[in-house]
Amino acid sequence: MPVSKSIKLNTGAEMPTLGLGTWRSQPGAVEKAVAHALKSGYRHIDTATAYANEKEVGLGIKDSGVPREEIFLTTKLSNVDQRDVEGALKRSLEQLDTPYLDLWLMHWPCPMNASGADKEHDWLDTWKDIERVYKAHPDKVKAIGVSNFSVSYLKRLLEAASVVPAVNQIESHPACMQEDIVEECRKHGIVVTAYSPLGSDNAPLLANPVVEKIAKKYDVSPANILISLQANRPGVNVIPKSVTPSRIDQNAKLVDLADEDVKELAAIEKTNHNRVCKPYWTGWGNIGFPDLD
Repeated sequence: MPVSKSIKLNTGAEMPTLGLGTWRSQPGAVEKAVAHALKSGYRHIDTATAYANEKEVGLGIKDSGVPREEIFLTTKLSNVDQRDVEGALKRSLEQLDTPYLDLWLMHWPCPMNASGADKEHDWLDTWKDIERVYKAHPDKVKAIGVSNFSVSYLKRLLEAASVVPAVNQIESHPACMQEDIVEECRKHGIVVTAYSPLGSDNAPLLANPVVEKIAKKYDVSPANILISLQANRPGVNVIPKSVTPSRIDQNAKLVDLADEDVKELAAIEKTNHNRVCKPYWTGWGNIGFPDLD
């Protein structure tokens, strides 16, 4: 199907389909990357408190000269801040030097403290706190959502939520499509943001024969195919990350993929499944992902 340019959230806001991810983008490089992306036409920037680069992302936004109201800005509540939701929002707004967030996500359903997993705190209570802050400060938070939520965790959330999340941000690429989560989100009008569309840091999928074949068919790079795959999925947007100006520019080229190409790309995980971002480091086990049982 044709790629989308933006996707309407359950709040009515339009979220650009293509965004710039900033995970592991270091201070000194990330502000330049953000400024370049915005000057080149990107209008969606994704960061997180845990990335320790919110201040630099904010500087990049300022340096771009693009008006703040033209930019869709996402950040995320850190695991260690789940007992201090209101304070965490205040700190993010200060670091980003912005009066509001377009989207604020719970980064993981995994409360933590300085010692590791905070087993005495329930992430569902964190969500209720996020809801309260969202309702109390509509001028500061335009939409709320989650990240790294499996189907079983989403179901638990939705049973208790007074606000349906606008977005669930998850790892997604041909080696880990997570179509079960995408389908569950569609049922409830939740948009999915795909991170690590190239298969994470060393982009192993760029050399996959199927990806290379389809890239030749459309006369684009393998990276363009992998990013475009997500943009061709209904209700899905995508945040490739790079600090290299030429790559940021190249990644912006989205192509309409034939249905058979989408199916062939999605079939890669049948023989080459690989979830890169596993949750075990949080101390909370597999958090409901069936491939990690």
